Amino acid sequence: MDDHFDGSRFFNPWNPRKHSFLNLLKWKLTAKPKPWPEHIENRLFPPPPNIVYGDQLVATFIGHATVLIQTQGINILTDPIWNEFAAPFKMKTVRRRAAPGVKMEDLPKIDLILVSHGHYDHLDQMTLETLWNRDHPLIVAPLGNDAVIRSNDPSIRVQTLDWNQSLMADPNLIVHLMPAQHWSSRSFFDWDRELWGSFVLETPDGNIYFAGDTGYGNGEVFKYVKSRFQEFRFAMLPIGTYEPRWFMRYVHMNPFDAVEAFKELGEPYTMGIHFGTFKLSDEGFQDPIDDLKEALKSAPHPERFRALQNGESWLIP
Repeated sequence: MDDHFDGSRFFNPWNPRKHSFLNLLKWKLTAKPKPWPEHIENRLFPPPPNIVYGDQLVATFIGHATVLIQTQGINILTDPIWNEFAAPFKMKTVRRRAAPGVKMEDLPKIDLILVSHGHYDHLDQMTLETLWNRDHPLIVAPLGNDAVIRSNDPSIRVQTLDWNQSLMADPNLIVHLMPAQHWSSRSFFDWDRELWGSFVLETPDGNIYFAGDTGYGNGEVFKYVKSRFQEFRFAMLPIGTYEPRWFMRYVHMNPFDAVEAFKELGEPYTMGIHFGTFKLSDEGFQDPIDDLKEALKSAPHPERFRALQNGESWLIP
């Protein structure tokens, strides 16, 4: 999985994606989206702890692909977005339907941020700049995304990695960038100019996997990651943004795909992500939850795969 750049654009070497503006247009012209609530009220949960030491691992689902991971005295955020819109403009179609489960002022000091790719619902410049000015965390992203993150503030510290590259973020934490089956863009004119990926966090008390955004394909990504790292204590897998399948299948898993990925990884404790905040595709608001329950009927350990509510924390065994 090393040959994924042609000198101009990145690609998935095992099954390259076919670019087609006509397919996008076809989806938009034929879409039959199910309705979502205009506003989703979050339940109130206790704020996360300021710090978690040793082998304890606490994961708090903040919403969409934003998760607070706390272990080894380190506070980590994945794909943080507190913005009201997942777009460069205030577009009603990508307006946040549910508030972040943890308010920014209730967030503990952040040491490390992982950015999986450059789409607006994953790389939010406003949120990254706010967190940088507040906490000066290390930000780790795939190749090319540093230019986007630092475009408004060149002082922001960003470390970029290629697939299969690593860095030591702390004596007790190694960050590995791994492949994902996805793509990147911030406009119609920069498709695949920046790399995308998933992350493995290697700790003394078990590996943690953050899938970012990815299609399932034939399971290549998950088989490869499992072969490299063998065992996982905790995983975060996307379960939303999957209809219509003819258009979304390549780049987004549905809950049935996510359960297959869960099995490929050895059925670690797993949190479903990428659902219930932004209406980005045609499935209904409740569909990811209902489909996940159905998909887990085929899993030997369904109790290990949970879809949390925004703001809910999980003490991982």
